[in-house]
Amino acid sequence: MVKQEIANRGHHRILSNLASHDDEGALRVVVETPRGSRNKYDYNPDCDCMELGAVLPEGMSFPYDFGFIPSTLGEDGDPLDVLVLLDAPVVTGCVVMARPIGVIEARQKDKRGGWIRNDRLLAVAVHAHTHGKATDLHGLRPHLLAEIKAFFVDYNEQRNRKFEILRDRGPKAALKLIEAARKACKAHSKKSGGAKR
Repeated sequence: MVKQEIANRGHHRILSNLASHDDEGALRVVVETPRGSRNKYDYNPDCDCMELGAVLPEGMSFPYDFGFIPSTLGEDGDPLDVLVLLDAPVVTGCVVMARPIGVIEARQKDKRGGWIRNDRLLAVAVHAHTHGKATDLHGLRPHLLAEIKAFFVDYNEQRNRKFEILRDRGPKAALKLIEAARKACKAHSKKSGGAKR
């Protein structure tokens, strides 16, 4: 019924403009790159589609599903990045409901040589079994966080980008970051009359 009403009005809601949370407060994540993929996909809101952004070298792949939180805007000009812990990969473009368990605070060099923040949120999918009981970063298996951080450092190195891990923080800091990014997105949308990815 709702889909038909939207179609009748000629409106199409693009993925980057979805609400960041559902009615119960679960985080909404749009998966761009599935777990185990060597292909890095990027969402393009202009065509509301996924585009191939990069190919990782042999032997390197994404450790978990990687995507973004819609209706947020980070310091790098994109929606907040999030790695979703789930037992098996989902398809590109899938929307996964999750709960944040922490954030890897990081910075990278921008094109002009200055440092900008580019944090990586970690979340557990509400349907997860393996990590289902984890409520913060301490609930993960030993060494997993170190492996995830090493992946992001190596991934950026492969793309000739300087990327530096600053520190890890828990779910409260993650929620604070998400709220700030939601406000930044809202302010940007008012200023420009549209959303950005």
